[in-house]
Amino acid sequence: MRRFLTSPFLLVGAVAVVVAILPMILPSNFYMRVAALVYINAIAVLGLNLLMGFAGQVSLGHAGFFGIGAYAMALGPVYLGLPSWASLLGGTAVSALLAFLVGRPILRLNGYYLAIATLGMGMLVAMVISNEANITGGPNGMEVQRMVLFGWRVAGSVTWYWISGISLVIAALVVVNLINSPTGRALRSIHDSEIAARVLGIDVARYKLLAFVISAIFASIAGSYLALLDGFVTPTTAGFLLSIELVVMAVLGGLGSILGSIVGAAILVILPQALTVFHEYEHVVLGAIIVVFLILLPSGIVPAIAALIRRRPA
Repeated sequence: MRRFLTSPFLLVGAVAVVVAILPMILPSNFYMRVAALVYINAIAVLGLNLLMGFAGQVSLGHAGFFGIGAYAMALGPVYLGLPSWASLLGGTAVSALLAFLVGRPILRLNGYYLAIATLGMGMLVAMVISNEANITGGPNGMEVQRMVLFGWRVAGSVTWYWISGISLVIAALVVVNLINSPTGRALRSIHDSEIAARVLGIDVARYKLLAFVISAIFASIAGSYLALLDGFVTPTTAGFLLSIELVVMAVLGGLGSILGSIVGAAILVILPQALTVFHEYEHVVLGAIIVVFLILLPSGIVPAIAALIRRRPA
């Protein structure tokens, strides 16, 4: 068990096994859809965790990139005549470019100032989507054309379960390889101390920007997947509340933990479904559960459990 927790490649393998086995257990397409939502959110949280957990930079505006990816799927086919797969790539490119342009100045900030700057960026994207009603449909949202690949119409909960699940495994593998590379070691040194990293000759600005761009790409892809799964987009996909949810998922599961990103996403997606029995008190109960988790396990669920296992005698 200890070897499992300390080997990120074993963790990725375990995630792949779970993705492969779950369809044999889940009783209906509704549960397949919930699982797909977990995987889609986990992809976005993996990127955010790379930025916050490994590079030590705070972002409260990642829903902006999520929204760009989602609206690219709606706007690309309608206004540019692009197929859905090209719209997905286009949305990812726009998010990466925006992250590069915005990240260069705002990543010079630290702490609360960086959080407010990223919050402003995310809110700006949400305002553009909401106010440009002639293009985006405004608060009413837009329909999204279904993706068609070689005559195959990509639609349905089961289909998107497999697409999002396989994509999550690939995303986790990319993050594992990244954090175990010299780039990952540079990011961890920046997380510990930017001053010490500079003394060691690490280009702090470059690596922080790299983490920001990669996290934006992950969020954009997740947003595109959600748009294609739902067949509809609204400005809430770029809203402030979604940015907070992504941060809560990362913190709840455990910053700096790949498995924690998936666990945090699973809890925050599944719990609201399970708490519908409380009707109007659903959000109160959900908030109370999250507060209890954060008080009892301040380092996050996965790191706390891992620490307990390591303390146990062999």
